[in-house]
Parts: sequence; C-alpha cells; structure tokens
Amino acid sequence: MFELFVFSIINGLVYGMLLFMLSSGLTLIFSMMGVLNFAHASFYMLGAYAAYQISVYVGFWPALIIAPLIIAFLGALTERYGLRHVHQYGHVAELLFTFGLVYVIDEIVHLIWGRLPVDYRIPPSLDFSLFTLFGASFPAYRGFMLLVSVVMFVVLYLVLTKTRVGMIVRASLSHPDMVRALGHNVPMVFTMVFALGTGLAGLAGVIAGNYFITEPGMAWAMGPIVFVVVVFGGLGSIVGALWASLIIGIIQTAAVAMPYSLADLFAVFGLQLTRDAPLADFWFLELARIAPILPYLLLVLILVFRPRGLMGTRET
Repeated sequence: MFELFVFSIINGLVYGMLLFMLSSGLTLIFSMMGVLNFAHASFYMLGAYAAYQISVYVGFWPALIIAPLIIAFLGALTERYGLRHVHQYGHVAELLFTFGLVYVIDEIVHLIWGRLPVDYRIPPSLDFSLFTLFGASFPAYRGFMLLVSVVMFVVLYLVLTKTRVGMIVRASLSHPDMVRALGHNVPMVFTMVFALGTGLAGLAGVIAGNYFITEPGMAWAMGPIVFVVVVFGGLGSIVGALWASLIIGIIQTAAVAMPYSLADLFAVFGLQLTRDAPLADFWFLELARIAPILPYLLLVLILVFRPRGLMGTRET
C-alpha cells in the first residue's frame, strides 16, 4: 500500500506538472488579455506535430527549441490578424473565433499528417532509468518533464512579478490608456502575450507528444481537462493553475490505481453492504472506474462553493 501511495504521488506530480505546462499559457492569455482561448489545446497539438517533423531531420533537442518558437509565431499571427479584428465585437466574438480555429487546425493536421498517430518517440539520450524505487524504475524522461515544468514556472513567475516587462504587461490590461501615454505599444504587448501563451502550449506539446501519443485527437483529449484546471485554480492566477494542476494530477493518478469502492469505505466503519442492497451498483463502483470524471466533479464543487477558484480574482 505504501508503494502504491508513493508511486501515485510521483506519477501525479509528473502528470500535474504537464497539466500546468499546458494550462499556464491559457492562464497567462486570460489574465493579461481577458481572452479565453478555446484553441489553446490545438496549439498544443501543433507543437507536438511540429516537434515530430523537426526531429525527423535534426533530432529532438533542436525541435525542443524550434517548435515552440514556430507555435509562438503562429500565435502572434492569430492575434494580429484574427483576434485583434474581432476584439471590438466583444468576448462572444472572440470565443467564436477561437472555437472555429479549433476545427481549422484539426483539418490542417489531417491534411498534412493524416488521421493515424505519428512515430514521435522519446530521444535515446533520455530513454533510460533515472532511479529504482521498490523494484520499479523511474524513467529519466519523466524527470526531464518535471525539470522543464518547474523551470518554466519559476521563470514565468519571476518575469511577471519581478521585472519591468511583467509590470508593463499587467498594466496594459488594467490601464491601457496610461501605458499608451507612456509610449508603449499596447497592441504589440497583447500580441507578444498571446504569442508567449501559445508558445508555452507548443512547448507542452513537444514534451508530451512523445510521452503520450501524437495523433489528431490529442487536442480534444487534453482540451477539457485544461479548462478544468484553469477554472479550478482561478481564472488569471498562475499560482492557482499550478496548485490546481498538482491537485487534479495527483487525485486522478491515485484514483486510477485504487481498486476500492464506497462499500469498502463503509466496511472500515463496520457497515457491511451486500450486492442485494439498494443502489448496489453505485456502492460497489470502484474508484478506478470513475477516475476520468473526478476532475469534473471537483470543478462542480469549486463552482458551487468558491466560484472564483482557489486563487482567482475574476468571477467564473
């Protein structure tokens, strides 16, 4: 049982930090621009495909740098020639634009790479065991994922809170006229913020594409859970997104490995249920079978008891 607990925590941290890598870009875009980008997971998918294509020719390590830059450039083009023009029509127009962009990106992926998964693999330089615990090995690539995500959080937090650039970016949302009067190009600031947010999504795609599977459905698989993380942590809060990612990652990973039900919990307190009891199918439903819906149950609870999320400043 102790081994199960330890590995659930470790795997939950890896999965949680991966969720943070993906959700941080979406949180950044919303907190600085007020735009809830429905196509964020699609940029994550493009990052994985771009890394795969680049790695075919020059390897994984150059792809780790080049692919996020390409996705950031595509994000800048999206903001400059798309979102900027529909911004004047309000948030509904922005949501519809990004929602339509999801289907456009999906079709582009189908046209270029087809509908089957591509052979995007972990690089040989990271394909070894980092350490052994309780007779099981911990892959070095998982450690690399943790390292990248932690470094990304530290750099992002310091830039936004401790530098002049971060001050200008935050002021551009709350006091755009004042920032413009000081000589700063506010539209360019927004373009760079959107580019940075999509670039972070691309980086998550580079890291996760070979850890999971790079295929056309990966955006739809990760998109909903990312929005759960962002709302649960609090719209606009980078720190909240980190905590939400870790909580959801650990809970969902631990639940998958738990072959227990509510009936087992009642038995601990001396209440024995039989298969003939009312709602027996519910009481004997194993936690592992409902693990995929646990994040959404947490979302419902947070919306009921704390609509702003864990550390949010905006009402959801």
